[in-house]
Amino acid sequence: MLDRAQNEEAAAENTLDASIAQWRGPCLGGSTIKIGDAIPDSMRLRPTSTAMDVLASVINRPWDTSFTVVRWNGPHVGGSGAMSPVIVILVVLVGIGLLLALWLMGIYNRLVVARNRFENAFAQIDVQLKRRYDLIPNLVEAVKGYMGHERETLDAVIKARNSAMAAEQKVVAKPGDPAAMREFNQAEAQLGGTLGRLFALSEAYPDLKANQNMLALQEELTSTENKIGFSRQGFNDAATDYNNRREVFPAVMVAGMFGFAEASLLETAPAERAAPKVSFQ
Repeated sequence: MLDRAQNEEAAAENTLDASIAQWRGPCLGGSTIKIGDAIPDSMRLRPTSTAMDVLASVINRPWDTSFTVVRWNGPHVGGSGAMSPVIVILVVLVGIGLLLALWLMGIYNRLVVARNRFENAFAQIDVQLKRRYDLIPNLVEAVKGYMGHERETLDAVIKARNSAMAAEQKVVAKPGDPAAMREFNQAEAQLGGTLGRLFALSEAYPDLKANQNMLALQEELTSTENKIGFSRQGFNDAATDYNNRREVFPAVMVAGMFGFAEASLLETAPAERAAPKVSFQ
């Protein structure tokens, strides 16, 4: 009886050894899958079988206890094994690249905000300049009847006014552009000089000094010049802030890559720094 039991046990072990299947494909959940004691014919692994095929067979046949060990000897996903060094390096490089991109984006956005600020500041000057350019022809018409023989001076004022208007339009198109700002500053200095000569000549005409139209033009022109001076200071402050932002490291590198050029400031000739004073009293 004992010999018979031992023979049956040996036969069972041989059957179990014959039914062990080594799986060499992808799996989920770990490096080893242990299922039951023996694999029946319906669950034996085929060359094209996957780990999910085995799991599905086990789930669908929970009452079948005749299955064996399925061992995974290849790479796995989501298990407790160490991540590949290549994957680690790639993840680190992607993270560094993302941080660098966010850093550059922050610098770029700050430069854009600063540039928009000084461009908007010049738009405020533009309103006042246009008002002054409109007043100058009225001023010339008002004095023409009293200073008809000063044709050369009157023509020079109109010519300087037209040149300043043309230069101002170039600055409107590209506020802060060095070439446009240089031309505009020169044109404004020339206009201020011709207006100064006109005001000096008008002092010799008592009737002109008492003209009500001239008094009204004087008051409006003085108010406009004061507003221009205030707006000019606001523009220069905004342009200086922008220049400071673009010149510091590492913003200077970003400014060079994306074309953030230096902004020129509004200037006036030393003799014209004060607003023109027109007095007909």
